[in-house]
Amino acid sequence: MIDAIRLHREREDITVIRVLFLIHDLGHGGAEKVLVNLVNHLDRSKFDITVLALFGGGVNEQFLKPDIHYKAVFPKAFRGNSHVMKLFSPQLLHRLFVKEHYDIEASYLEGPSARIVSGCQHADTKLVSWIHIEQHTKERAAGSFRTYRESVDCYRRFDRTICVSQTVKEDFLSIYPMLEQVDVLYNTNETDQILELKDEPVEEDVFSEGEIRLCGVGKLMPMKGFDRLARIHKRLRDEGYPVHSYVLGIGPEKERIEVYLAEHHLENTFTLLGYQTNPYKYVAKCDLFVCTSFAEGFSTAATEALIVGTPVCTVEVSGMREMLGENNEWGVVTENNEEALFQAIKRLLDDPALLACYKEKAAQRGKIFSTKRTVKAVEEMLLSLS
Repeated sequence: MIDAIRLHREREDITVIRVLFLIHDLGHGGAEKVLVNLVNHLDRSKFDITVLALFGGGVNEQFLKPDIHYKAVFPKAFRGNSHVMKLFSPQLLHRLFVKEHYDIEASYLEGPSARIVSGCQHADTKLVSWIHIEQHTKERAAGSFRTYRESVDCYRRFDRTICVSQTVKEDFLSIYPMLEQVDVLYNTNETDQILELKDEPVEEDVFSEGEIRLCGVGKLMPMKGFDRLARIHKRLRDEGYPVHSYVLGIGPEKERIEVYLAEHHLENTFTLLGYQTNPYKYVAKCDLFVCTSFAEGFSTAATEALIVGTPVCTVEVSGMREMLGENNEWGVVTENNEEALFQAIKRLLDDPALLACYKEKAAQRGKIFSTKRTVKAVEEMLLSLS
């Protein structure tokens, strides 16, 4: 009987695929969040999952399920880390950081994690690289590698490259046309949880009656363009629109935005809400979600806005046409400049019926981003490698 149980367990061990996801950190970014969503939902009867962060202390660590093996190479990030890592070969970094043997290793962000995973020397380990943003130039794509040539050699070692949108795929292949096995898989969102959390009450002093609520979500960093939202907000207020803008996120641009708001006496109508474990309850109660980014991959924040039924108005960045339609069927996509976005927001505010229509469209579109669908697609990809 004991031998039969042992044999059964050995058979179970053989069928379970050991998967490592390597990421820079589990901070408050979109890629970090969707990785947690993905690994939490992967089928444990098929996959034994480890998440390895180069740097610990990220706010999304707390949301990993207990049966996910989590490790961090360093307790926190240090200045110049990407330059330091380039002093060492991918093979040496892999031996130092990864150490264990996995069936599949996935780099879940561009940059150092891709370089490290490419250094895997286990012939039977399959390698996957996730690409989250458009990189546009060889210089930017190869920024975490010693040279563009090294980046080509590293990416050639991957058995599969996954891009989070068709636009990201086209951009990646324009930089690396020699690569094959490049596919598109959309990010995983906690759809059911989002819909449950959106109904939680908001603190009494956050919202006021009679205001038009605009919101944005993301790291307060230059690429996200929240300074553009601040300037648009000022123009709308100057023209008499009773708008109140809310931004959820933290980052290095916070002080610069606060200085602008103070200079123009906008502190009472433009609120930086900081990092929130439940951003959905705020976004769901806003009239319009605005994306001001200079670059995106497939915006997690915009996807979540659709799921909670908040209309989206965005500049054109990667993935937005796929998300909202080539002809603005599900939301408004405009040229990626401040004036175009300002005019698009004004048109929506001037036409309440149109804004209401896009609210209905948002709720409809949000239904396609189901957790089950996106997780299944990733599972099928991983199983195809084994």
